[in-house]
Amino acid sequence: MIFRPEQVEASWYGRVRLSLLEKALLHSLSWIYAAVIGLRRYLYQSGIIKPVRLPVPVLVVGNLIVGGAGKTPVARALAQQLKALGWRPGIISRGYGRQVPGVRAVGIGDSPQHVGDEPLLYAQDGFPVFVGEKRSEAGRALLAANPSVNILIADDGLQHLALARDLEVVVFDQRGIGNGSLLPAGPLREPLSRLNESLVRGLIIQGNPDQTGWPALPRLGMTLKPQSVYALNQPERQVTLASFAGQSVLALAGIGHPERFFNMLRECGLKVEGLSFPDHHHFKPQDIPLSRLPVLMTEKDAVKCRDFAKGHDNWFVVPVKAIFSPALPLAKWLKGIEKRHR
Repeated sequence: MIFRPEQVEASWYGRVRLSLLEKALLHSLSWIYAAVIGLRRYLYQSGIIKPVRLPVPVLVVGNLIVGGAGKTPVARALAQQLKALGWRPGIISRGYGRQVPGVRAVGIGDSPQHVGDEPLLYAQDGFPVFVGEKRSEAGRALLAANPSVNILIADDGLQHLALARDLEVVVFDQRGIGNGSLLPAGPLREPLSRLNESLVRGLIIQGNPDQTGWPALPRLGMTLKPQSVYALNQPERQVTLASFAGQSVLALAGIGHPERFFNMLRECGLKVEGLSFPDHHHFKPQDIPLSRLPVLMTEKDAVKCRDFAKGHDNWFVVPVKAIFSPALPLAKWLKGIEKRHR
C-alpha cells in the first residue's frame, strides 16, 4: 500500500476519505510515533537527559501542527515588541531547508541555501540571527558575538527539548488541529495535552478554526495585514496592494498553506491565479512562468527569487504585518522571568 503525501494531508482536514485499512495502518504508525515522543519527553522531564539552559531568557515560538501556521510573522512581531519594551532580542533558528550545516550568523545578503529563508527575514528586520541544528549552540554563538542581547526568540523550537525555555507561544491557523490525531494519521506533532503545560502562555490563532475543545489558555486572534508592495528587482519602487484591485495577477507561494496568501489577495479585490509550491521550496527561474501579468509573492519566497529577478519588472513582493486581537500581553508574560536569570 502506497500513500501519497498530498492524499494523507488532505485526509487530516476532511478533504479526502481513506479506506478503513488505510486509516488503521496510519493510526498504528501514530501509536508508535506517540510512544517515541512520549519516551523522549519523559527523559527530559525526569532529568535523565538535561536540557541546556542559556544565560538569558528564551521565548519559543512554534507549531503543534505540521506545516506553517504563521509563526514567522509572530516571531517578527514578538521581536519588535520586545525591542519596544526595552529588551535587546536575538533570534535563533534551525534554518530549515539550508544546504550548509553548522552554526553560523545570518547576514542580509546571505544565500537562503546557506541560512534558510525565514532567518533572512529576521536579519532584514535588523536583529542578530544565528542558525544551527542545535539551538543551544546557535544561542551560545549569538550571545558570544552579541553580548548586548538579553533575550532570545527560538524560531520553531517547540519540539526542540534540548534547549530549556522560559515560555512558549503556539501558533495555529484556520485549519486548527485538523482531525486531532498524531502523525501520520493527523497533523499533530504532539498530543493536544501538550498545550496544558505551564510554559505555554498563549495560543495565537490566525483565521477562525471551526473547532471546540481548546485548552483554557489565552487565545489571541491574528490577522496578516498587507504592507506596501515593492518591486523585487527595485525595492524602492513601492505601490499599494489596492492599486492591483480588479486586476488579474499571478500569485506564487511556497509556504505551509499557500491558499492563505491567495485568499488574502482575493479579499483585497485581486483576481488571483495561484501557483502553490512546497514549504521552503528552492525556487528556480523556470518555476515562474513568463507572464505579462503582475507576479506577486511572499517575502519568504522573494528572498529565494531575488538572484534571478533582474529584468522582471512585473515581479512584486507583498510584505505582511501581524495584527493581534487582543494585543499581545507580552509584558505580563515576561513578568518575573528576568529575575530568574540574574
